Amino acid sequence: MVTGAFGLVGSAVVAVLAAQGYAVVATDLRTPANLASAQGLPPEVQVRWADLTSATEVTSLVASTTPAAIVHLAALIPPFCYANRPLAQAVNVEATGSLLAAAADLASPPRFVLASSVAVYGARNRYRDQGLLTAGTPVNPSDLYGAHKVAAENLVKSSSLEWVVLRLGGVLTAAPRWSIDPNLLRFEAVLPSDGRIQTVDVRDVARAFCAAITTSHVDEVFLIGGDSSHRTTQSAVAAETAAAMGLAGGIPIGRPGDPDDDRSWFVTDWMDTGRSQQVLDFQRHALPAMHAETSAAVGWRRGPLRLAAPIVRTVLKTQSPYRGMGGRFADPWRAIERCWGDPQY
Repeated sequence: MVTGAFGLVGSAVVAVLAAQGYAVVATDLRTPANLASAQGLPPEVQVRWADLTSATEVTSLVASTTPAAIVHLAALIPPFCYANRPLAQAVNVEATGSLLAAAADLASPPRFVLASSVAVYGARNRYRDQGLLTAGTPVNPSDLYGAHKVAAENLVKSSSLEWVVLRLGGVLTAAPRWSIDPNLLRFEAVLPSDGRIQTVDVRDVARAFCAAITTSHVDEVFLIGGDSSHRTTQSAVAAETAAAMGLAGGIPIGRPGDPDDDRSWFVTDWMDTGRSQQVLDFQRHALPAMHAETSAAVGWRRGPLRLAAPIVRTVLKTQSPYRGMGGRFADPWRAIERCWGDPQY
């Protein structure tokens, strides 16, 4: 069973599992967008609509499907979690507990594979000698989302089920995205431009989750990022992704992080994925190849988009979350609070 089955990662996981011959139960909220997406699924995929914030619905869902494994992807992510803290708690933490309880009641309890995040490590100042993130790096959440993921991980680890936790980096898709929520563009603009981030192709993320279902290495945490080509910065990945779409120069360069203020950084960094790759064997798509794939898919549209790039840049600059804020360094937590609500936990 895959929760959050119609999100970016969920769709990829369902597709890979179905292609490998698994009997897949795809569950998510019943929304117009998800209903439309469900029409494109293979007929052997069983779709079950459910609200995971309802413990009653969760119990019924798990009892009626008796899954051999649960891949729990459903989450309310930044910046939306900051705007609705009660819902974020219900989705990110309480729903995890409900799934675990329902799964433990089955005659043959399933393996539980949790999608976590490198947000559990908290803000990461690139100018400190902190080394690469590892599964053993102490968790130290700086925001609500990171704290929620720590809480969810603790619920999983203290359960009676076999479990695997995957802490994800920045998930990207090579497919052109013609419709992007303006909130996501504004959110990217608040992050320190020189902040380190390790991205990963969503198809490789799907491979990791599929491998986690059957690996003999259980009760273990794995870091999921792409190969070394995915070690980049916030500004570089934004600029390169835009250029691949034909919008070179269309994304304004944001503010850098303050080297002397550890608090003014975001919750991303580079990671050591050696152990994860050894066990899960998921890395297939290098970042430059992803950009080339995007460019090829955009095709002739790159010409008109290239002409639109200066206009896009001007519009985005006028909508900057830092507009009217003094200083030259990024202050992501203050900007987030102005735009969406208190990010602290």
